Amino acid sequence: MREQHRMTSQYRAAAEFRAGLRRFLRRSEDVARRAQITPNQYLLLLQIAGSDDGTRTVTQLVQQLQLTQSAVTELVQRAEQAGLLQRSASTTDGRVINLSLTELGAQRLGVVHAALGPERAHLRRIVGGLEDA
Repeated sequence: MREQHRMTSQYRAAAEFRAGLRRFLRRSEDVARRAQITPNQYLLLLQIAGSDDGTRTVTQLVQQLQLTQSAVTELVQRAEQAGLLQRSASTTDGRVINLSLTELGAQRLGVVHAALGPERAHLRRIVGGLEDA
């Protein structure tokens, strides 16, 4: 009976985590749209801004976003057309194109990131309650 209670408690925590994660993702999508960017553009901008030097390559984004090369290329093209990011040649390798945020991209990312602060805090609390089993 004690083992069943322990498992029920773990399942409850896992269920709360999944529900909290889904709420966070849904809220992220809604906030991004209100900031006049798509949810995928938000993820793209976040990955670029979150890099050490504020740039990413398409290859890096493919790995980070777990999307196909063609999907990332299309996402980058649309974000560039929307004025959210810009391309520049690498200073170390002319074959490489670095992507960075424009002022508009940084502004829209900032709006979404700030709005999601309470949701990130809530998700951290939920993750803290998970047990490894």
